[in-house]
Amino acid sequence: MAVGRVVDLSHPVGPQTQVYPGDEPPEIAPACSLAADGYNSVRVRMGSHTGTHADAPYHFLADGPRLDELPLELFTGPAVVVDATGLEPRAAIGPEALEPWAGLLVPGAAVLVRTGWDRHYGTERYHDHPYLAAETARALVERGVRTLGVDTLSPDQTPYGGVEADDWSAHRAVLGAGGTIIENLCRLDRIDFADPWFCAFPLRLASGDGAPVRAVALDRGR
Repeated sequence: MAVGRVVDLSHPVGPQTQVYPGDEPPEIAPACSLAADGYNSVRVRMGSHTGTHADAPYHFLADGPRLDELPLELFTGPAVVVDATGLEPRAAIGPEALEPWAGLLVPGAAVLVRTGWDRHYGTERYHDHPYLAAETARALVERGVRTLGVDTLSPDQTPYGGVEADDWSAHRAVLGAGGTIIENLCRLDRIDFADPWFCAFPLRLASGDGAPVRAVALDRGR
């Protein structure tokens, strides 16, 4: 596959990485140095859902497939960027948002929902992102979509600032169908070329519930 432009859709992982409420931020500390050891190395401590990352069904389902049991095909495929920008904080994204792209919502597609909320990354406002209504997530699954990406902390509402949010309908719909969810994407607006290809391969962590990814969109130059 010939590749032209590559768009990085991932947030960097470091002390400034914004995490889900209740999670600990990652820690990166020197382990070895050129001066003392002849080479540089760091020690990394972070949760499995740090930064731009993939969720496996086991994240929500006790008997769900773990990360290394999922087919790698789930983490790459033709990207469909659904424009859901211009919404109010904590607005539900209804199934009507999918209609302009209905013909592209097919098995094997990676559906990336662009809210534009990545511009608030690193601030408290980032918690108040729009989210997928339950029927929207179910509509994607019914069309055979098994890879969902969002430029937010979660496809469901995020609890923060006194807002209680314990409805995991979007997670349960996609993960319950054996799919994966890629969270904390960014720069989806830069996918401005035809037929983009998405890749977001996770680290093969033994935990099985999820892992950071390096998400990119490839311009295949067609």
